[in-house]
Amino acid sequence: MKLHTFPDAPSPRRVHLFLAEKDMEIEQVFVDMRTGEHLSDAFAAIHSDCTLPVLELDDGTCLSSCAAICRYLETVQPDPPLLGSTPEECARVDDRDRWVEMNGMLAVMEGFRNSVKGMKDHALPGRRPVAQIPELAERGRQRFQWFMNDLDGMLSNHDFVAGDDFSVADITALVTIDFGLRGMKMHLPDDCTYLAQWHRAVSQRPAIQAGD
Repeated sequence: MKLHTFPDAPSPRRVHLFLAEKDMEIEQVFVDMRTGEHLSDAFAAIHSDCTLPVLELDDGTCLSSCAAICRYLETVQPDPPLLGSTPEECARVDDRDRWVEMNGMLAVMEGFRNSVKGMKDHALPGRRPVAQIPELAERGRQRFQWFMNDLDGMLSNHDFVAGDDFSVADITALVTIDFGLRGMKMHLPDDCTYLAQWHRAVSQRPAIQAGD
């Protein structure tokens, strides 16, 4: 198998950090998003949505969602478990990971893609031209603010996003926070002390630092 990737982008970074936590190494194919290589005919033949990452399996099957890629990698190498060990844990991790995607990552993408000059006519992923809407940029910033406040409340009761153990939900949340703060030039809210403590701890994990 091989991973088509651009490590600096948030979605590929999620998979790279997952691989680092697993201490897994797989073949990588660099696709330069800065030059628009992901929008080329050659890459569209691999993945018609023209998004990254894409995990290409040995039989030619391509997986393009981070959740599906991480699920496959967890099956290949179960330890350490990052998607839960019991039915309850697995469901809770899936639930929290999806919550982070819906309330955090999508908010950041909305704010970022509708405001950055380099995303002109690319307010949505793919090759079809989609105009930016400034009002959506502002809404994305507000949603991201709410996301950070809500996540701070969750972390007041647990060390990690999905409970007492580190999981893929923490990876998704870390990438979302870092992308949002950098991409929209925002800061962690001063009153989100639990979020700040979690962010420091997760950022300092050896595998996270190695994965970056």
